[in-house]
Amino acid sequence: MFRRVRLMLEMVRFSHTVFALPFALLAAVMAWREGAVAWRWRDLLGVVLCMVLARSTAMAFNRLTDRELDAANPRTRSRHLPAGLLSVAGVTAFAAVCAAGFVASTLLFLPNR
Repeated sequence: MFRRVRLMLEMVRFSHTVFALPFALLAAVMAWREGAVAWRWRDLLGVVLCMVLARSTAMAFNRLTDRELDAANPRTRSRHLPAGLLSVAGVTAFAAVCAAGFVASTLLFLPNR
């Protein structure tokens, strides 16, 4: 179980997501500064969740669509899908869950909440 989670996080380059988070948070702070509404913890959580889930969805989808090209390229054939470390069904489910989580996390930004 934990091995599979670790492989999924490696596949979507979660370390790169962590590296990009400060830029998303800086953009959010700059937007809050320009707006009339003060920031809330819920908004900050929404920015983090949306950024992580949207990027994970995109990376997983990219790995799915490029798996045949990756298998043919010597430089990329050791990636998770061409190497058989993860299944297509598992990565598809991961992408679907991340996409649904992204859509759900946008609800944190509703003005009436």
